[in-house]
Amino acid sequence: MMKTQAAVLRKAGDPWEITELDLDEPKPNEVLVRMKAAGLCHSDEHIRARGTARLPLVGGHEGAGIVEATGPGVTRVKVGDHVSCSYIPVCGTCRYCSTGRQNLCDAGKWAGVGCLQDETFRFHQNGEDLGGMCVVGSFSQWAVLSEWSCIKVDDDIPFEHAAMVSCGVTTGWASAVYAAGVRAGDTVVVFGTGGVGINSVQGARYAGAKNVIAVDPLPNKLEAAESLGATHGFTDPAEAREALVDMTRGQLADHVICTVGEMNNDVIKNAVGMCGKGGSVVITGVGYFDMVLPGGILIGYHRRMQGSLFGGANPLYDIPRLLGLWRTGDLKLDELISKRYSLAELNEGYEDLMAGKNIRGVLIHQH
Repeated sequence: MMKTQAAVLRKAGDPWEITELDLDEPKPNEVLVRMKAAGLCHSDEHIRARGTARLPLVGGHEGAGIVEATGPGVTRVKVGDHVSCSYIPVCGTCRYCSTGRQNLCDAGKWAGVGCLQDETFRFHQNGEDLGGMCVVGSFSQWAVLSEWSCIKVDDDIPFEHAAMVSCGVTTGWASAVYAAGVRAGDTVVVFGTGGVGINSVQGARYAGAKNVIAVDPLPNKLEAAESLGATHGFTDPAEAREALVDMTRGQLADHVICTVGEMNNDVIKNAVGMCGKGGSVVITGVGYFDMVLPGGILIGYHRRMQGSLFGGANPLYDIPRLLGLWRTGDLKLDELISKRYSLAELNEGYEDLMAGKNIRGVLIHQH
């Protein structure tokens, strides 16, 4: 057993508590990872604000680090490997993995509990078990993960980049390329251009979209979106729709991707209102609301509503793939980082996120 500093949530609505925990050694098919970087994703804020997971919980599901020890039977990675932490474990053999849908792997069933695959915990404090967010817990200096949650990356990849592609970047990019299925010449609208949505913009442009319309109430987010591929930017959805009608001669968008931090019915209604015949509305943002729409609004136009978990990406394939696109300059990652924070500054980082200051904040672990 070893000691680790970590950010813990004990009660919904409380700030993250930085405290020392006991950490078990890895058991069979598990690895000890020295975390080097973690992304500050809005999903952790949803858990902090509402407590919609088993508590107490070690936060953080975007992460990257170095494998320092392995338990018996580990074959996917070895000591010394640099890894990106997949918040969806990939067993490789369940129905969904074996049919190319790793984002739906059955091993992801413990995400809201935070225990390992044997249903026990590795973080402890004063005899109490603590889970890890999505069975990762990257807001800890060290964490024990299933080998199914580790994706080997090249040693020269910056840890902060490997952390960002473990969730936000890939989710956004794949929401356009996979979930929406953007094709050359399409018109795409992206609602919300923060750490996920701005990568939907990048994905849509890379897939060949002719028009990429970013909609966000914050001018700084639109400016960033336009620098990374958006052809138009609007703070007002009504103005965006008016421009969309003009540029498509009334046919509206082929795809509308919703990645706002707090989803609600207004976003959905605006999205459907911008979606043309046979188009799709992709819902990636998290929201705690009842969706209410007239049935005819979908039926009469043959529109499709598509839920999006990790954008439909396959972690084992797509995380290294996107890092390869960064190498060639086809995917921008450095430009996404607004500010870096220490573990002690984690709550400040989330205050900045909620104030709309950051595209993506990154936690850099000190050891």
